[in-house]
Amino acid sequence: MSATATTWAQRFSATKRGARLARRRALIELAERGFPLGGYESERVALIVAELASNAVTHGRVAGHDFELRVMDLEEVLRVEVSDARADRRPRRQPAHVGEGGYGMCLVEATATSWGVCDRVMGKTVWAEVAKRKEAGA
Repeated sequence: MSATATTWAQRFSATKRGARLARRRALIELAERGFPLGGYESERVALIVAELASNAVTHGRVAGHDFELRVMDLEEVLRVEVSDARADRRPRRQPAHVGEGGYGMCLVEATATSWGVCDRVMGKTVWAEVAKRKEAGA
């Protein structure tokens, strides 16, 4: 295992299509780095990227601004960061209401090792980490 981090980042349009592309692109990047499709880490990262990208498009959209997805392969975790231009709409840990929507961050919280929100000069970054599975015999 390398002691250095590998980072991949890309901007996407703040649209539903952009959110779908972000999820697909993250899975491709993970597969190229040795995390196979359908594997423990890639399934969890896919869910987290889907939710955070969807939130960026739905709640963090500012006209004329994209959102950015960053995936970091750190020593013990995969870190996902989604940045958007809107600082005032922060994700909630609990559903805002009872109904069909509002449960995405509950899924992120259940799937991720940890998650949080960081302020930026313009907007915010929502991040989540997924612990890597230990290799057999490691």
